[in-house]
Amino acid sequence: MSQPGAENQFDVAVIGGGPAGATAADDLAGRGFSVLLLDRPGRIKPCGGAIPPRCIQDFEIPDELICARVRSARMVSPSDRQVDMPIDDGYVGMVDRDVFDEWLRTRAARNGAERRDGFFTELAEDDSGGVRIRYQEGRGGADSEQREVHARMVIGADGAKSAVGKQAIPGADAIPHVAAYHEIIESPDTGDDRFHPERADVYYRGSISPDFYGWIFPHGTTASIGAGTAIKGFSLRGAVKKLREDAGLTEAPTLRREGAPIPMTPLKRWDNGRNVVLAGDAAGTVAPASGEGIYYAMAGGRYVANAVQAALESGDGKALSGAQKAFARDHGQVFRVLGVMQRYWYTDNNRRERFVRICADPDVQALTWDAYMNKRLVRARPLTHMRIFFKNIAHLTGLARAS
Repeated sequence: MSQPGAENQFDVAVIGGGPAGATAADDLAGRGFSVLLLDRPGRIKPCGGAIPPRCIQDFEIPDELICARVRSARMVSPSDRQVDMPIDDGYVGMVDRDVFDEWLRTRAARNGAERRDGFFTELAEDDSGGVRIRYQEGRGGADSEQREVHARMVIGADGAKSAVGKQAIPGADAIPHVAAYHEIIESPDTGDDRFHPERADVYYRGSISPDFYGWIFPHGTTASIGAGTAIKGFSLRGAVKKLREDAGLTEAPTLRREGAPIPMTPLKRWDNGRNVVLAGDAAGTVAPASGEGIYYAMAGGRYVANAVQAALESGDGKALSGAQKAFARDHGQVFRVLGVMQRYWYTDNNRRERFVRICADPDVQALTWDAYMNKRLVRARPLTHMRIFFKNIAHLTGLARAS
């Protein structure tokens, strides 16, 4: 095993080069810290690929990465009730994760981070208060050479079921997960309204997912068709097959298939108080109900970068807790509201039917898009909120009919 020399000493080692890790690496390298960005090559996360305008603006995402612009959503109920939710002003950008993630890693390297391909294996603290990081070159395997580097701080951005988290953060291995699976197909020309290149379709049906939803998201020349569930034994491949049949997309050529766990509850603690902190899926920053993760991963990566900088400059590892506190302050309320929505509305087809009906309400649509596009709970429309409150009470109590 190679031993750390001067070329293997870093202020920060970032394990995982997805949106969270690449953002943290980019921020810290741009501030003058020596940063290692270690990523396992060949990994593409199954993801719908939606990024709101707030993400495009905050993280300076160039137009060439936007492969499609979604200008409406169609909600489909168990009885095939279809509710369109147009975006009156603006669009939701869609990105291909293989292209998008690589661009983020390249940007981090351009700003000074050192990129290496490797499979993380182990953390070991040393007497100096830093951390030794061991990894295998490339994708790992019996023939891969073992390497070791040293860092003052480690950011674990290695996804759901994080290996860094399991080794360093108590409770990190207990985050509840949704299993996600999608198929990338060639975008069809159906000749009817079942698929539209500027519309995201969301299916709320127990046959597609007993506790989440199925989706058809346009990506320009391709489309993502997928579903998620936390129910063990439920066949997501069978659900996606059924979804393709329902949408008339059975004959569209399939380009690739991907599956992975998606966390649905943020960790209450992201750091060990000394030298390790988690980001992105490793910290559980995927929104309940919607499953949105890219924006929250990048926002979390920035909070982590800020906390790591504070810890490095002060010499106090307790500053790492600032990342989780900042995320909870800015996004905790949204996550709590979405968690309640998922636990109530996604439990049976009768409630799903009512949920889709609510989505037809203009007040609900306006506030939903405002909250999603700008990443905030809108408080500036008290009369609208009051109307929605009483409408929700009617649906929750069954006073409103589901059809």
